Amino acid sequence: MRVVAGEFGGRPLKTLPGRTTRPTTDKVKGAMFNMIGPFFDGGRVLDLYAGSGSLAIEAISRGMDDAVLVEKDRSAQTIIQENIKMTKAQRQFQLLKMDDKRAISQLSGQFNLVLLDPPYAKEQIVSVVTELEDRGLLVEDVMIVCETDKMVDLPEEISAFGIWKQKIYGISKVTVYVR
Repeated sequence: MRVVAGEFGGRPLKTLPGRTTRPTTDKVKGAMFNMIGPFFDGGRVLDLYAGSGSLAIEAISRGMDDAVLVEKDRSAQTIIQENIKMTKAQRQFQLLKMDDKRAISQLSGQFNLVLLDPPYAKEQIVSVVTELEDRGLLVEDVMIVCETDKMVDLPEEISAFGIWKQKIYGISKVTVYVR
């Protein structure tokens, strides 16, 4: 696995061995960012189920200013820290070592891009998007990018958001919500 494009493009990323995380393949990651960007002119990104950190690192590589990564798994936290160190831009990243609910209650400021790849997709995505909106953590033109198994059917609308784009890549489905 590697950073696909941008400032850190081509650099290798470590992943967690075993089945505790499902790393996004380079092909899906590249396609996902081409759907929504492919490059950014600043902003903040929230990666709520960070895994290896590859999605947030890709977002920073492609022009986001800073990222908040949330991960509760200790082994994954170690991998994220190693991957962040590889960027040599550690000040642009903040790793919160906790679960999604606790992190959301502690977040401040607003986010331009939210990356969601939760273990129990449908239930968590609906509740998380609603909570982020209710807490005022999303800018007006936020993009919420959800990666799920292709069999997961997300609702057409969540809170104030509707599906803008949706594509299937192999076994993965990428759904992008906007206001």
